[in-house]
Amino acid sequence: MNQGISVVGLYVDDQDEALAFYVDKLGFRVHTDVRNGTYRWLTVQHPDQPTFQLGLFTPGPPVHDEATAQTLRAVVAKGAMPPLILAVADCRASYAQLKAKGVEFTQEPMDRFGSVDAGFRDPAGNGWKMIQSPKDAT
Repeated sequence: MNQGISVVGLYVDDQDEALAFYVDKLGFRVHTDVRNGTYRWLTVQHPDQPTFQLGLFTPGPPVHDEATAQTLRAVVAKGAMPPLILAVADCRASYAQLKAKGVEFTQEPMDRFGSVDAGFRDPAGNGWKMIQSPKDAT
């Protein structure tokens, strides 16, 4: 029986750099960090979502050949992958906190459709939207 989605993966070019970003800057926690030869299964989770994991995966074997891995790294670096959404209670306060930690934003907080949102990218280029819901934006 289907029990829902437990892991969503992101492609990153450096798992250690990605791990530092997601843990030290965004406040995620390590869920799983195991190796099988050169392959590393690395997942983190938001402290308020213990049943959901974000996989930080490097393109390459055993899943991709080198040409495919290079293409994936290039697409991610350009910010061409669909953005992920980080829900926050106060977008402007979260923006200030994350900016102070060194997160590079692509869009400052702005009011839009009754909510407030901002944009940033992780070190690999994956895009994020940080959104304060309309009910919290009043």
